[in-house]
Amino acid sequence: MRSDEHFEFAKRVAKGIAGQFGRNCEVVIHDLRGEDTEHSIIAIENGHVTGRSVGDGPSHIVLESLKGGPDAPEDRVSYLTKTSDGRVLRSTTLYIRDDEGKVIGLMGINYDISMMVAVDEVLRDFTGTDIQTVEPEAISRNVADLLDELLEHSVRIVGKPTTLMSKDDKIRAIKFLDDNGAFLITKSGPKVCQYFGISTYTLYSYLDEIRSAAE
Repeated sequence: MRSDEHFEFAKRVAKGIAGQFGRNCEVVIHDLRGEDTEHSIIAIENGHVTGRSVGDGPSHIVLESLKGGPDAPEDRVSYLTKTSDGRVLRSTTLYIRDDEGKVIGLMGINYDISMMVAVDEVLRDFTGTDIQTVEPEAISRNVADLLDELLEHSVRIVGKPTTLMSKDDKIRAIKFLDDNGAFLITKSGPKVCQYFGISTYTLYSYLDEIRSAAE
């Protein structure tokens, strides 16, 4: 089967899933074959759920796929994500592979469960129970927002503001960014340098240290 046929079938499945589960169910197809990773969405049903459309860029999960190589990604089923306006989604990521098993794209299913979560919170408040929930992963509308979220997450991991970070702290934060594909985003380097108050030379020195240690 040609790669295009894999995507045509995926688009038909996406339309069927969205039609079956209604307007709260977004289904998105990312094409990971080309160099233009910042405009990976080639089809989307019910895009109002996350505010995305055809031509928009990758999510955190897509960058992880690109960073991990052709054999690394595994399907993820029924995990929590959230939109920029705070709505909670239950999501599934399914990878599209060619006949040789190489990842060429992915299908994301995002179902808006915000109303269900709100009802659940009311019931828990009423019954006096408190169930700890997993923090949902963010879904970004564009790569600029995605990079901002990754930078903020890196600071939360270190646990101190950038102005108080030591060299080791900054290396730890930058390792998180590298592991999560931040440097696949065009012109991410200058923004990372400005964010952490380091030079381009220092950034690449840190990255060399991080990647050498990994090897």
